[in-house]
Amino acid sequence: MYDENNIFAKIIRGEISCDKVYEDENCLFFYDINPAAKIHVLGVPKTPCIDYVDFVSKNETSIVSDFFKKTNLVIEKLGIKDDGYRLVSNSGKHGEQEVPHFHIHILGGEQLNQKKI
Repeated sequence: MYDENNIFAKIIRGEISCDKVYEDENCLFFYDINPAAKIHVLGVPKTPCIDYVDFVSKNETSIVSDFFKKTNLVIEKLGIKDDGYRLVSNSGKHGEQEVPHFHIHILGGEQLNQKKI
């Protein structure tokens, strides 16, 4: 069951501030407060969804597609497209998901090696 009081839900509602990179009616991208790389941005859809499977199964194809197109826009805006980046989405206990709202990590700006996210 989705927790309406998770930190990302509060950020989406504007109850907690964040350093925004991009926002529209469907998604929000902001800098991670505990970065694992020189550039570390989190992307969250504004729909209540626990993980990737929940996001894809509960939303229209257009919402899912829009989220990933906006991810590409943010990657370009961050200037990391050419040198490379890492996209990560953790899911569940074994995937070490810390916040029960689907989100992606966009990491770049340096050689990433095996940094833990």
